[in-house]
Amino acid sequence: MTRLSEIMTAEPAYLTEGETVRRAAELMADLDVGELPICDGRRLVGVITDRDITVRCTARGVAPDTASVNDAMSERPIWCYDDDTVETAKGLMESEQVRRVLVLDRNKQLVGVVSLGDIAAKAGAAGNTLAEVSQPSQPAR
Repeated sequence: MTRLSEIMTAEPAYLTEGETVRRAAELMADLDVGELPICDGRRLVGVITDRDITVRCTARGVAPDTASVNDAMSERPIWCYDDDTVETAKGLMESEQVRRVLVLDRNKQLVGVVSLGDIAAKAGAAGNTLAEVSQPSQPAR
């Protein structure tokens, strides 16, 4: 069975607590990504997405230079261990409806990120996962 350490993107960019939302948006633009882990050292404490910035800051009129990533981040990041299997990550992607999973070592330090694209390109097993992750969302009412 293929382990996440074999297909993940190692040493992902991340932000530290207290950095500004503007810095998060700039780094996302520079790296062409829509999600960044937030760490205390290398310990994962949250994740911020482009959607978090839009919904939790922009839509509320919060200035990106004064808002910290702590104000916009999700405190429940989706993660696996680096020695978990690709099947474990696929299961999380399906159940949580996400396209990326952060990867921690057994000391709970951030070591990578695995995306649906990594699974497709390196493990050749994305077809059904893509269908399951791409379920249409229902409006919150």
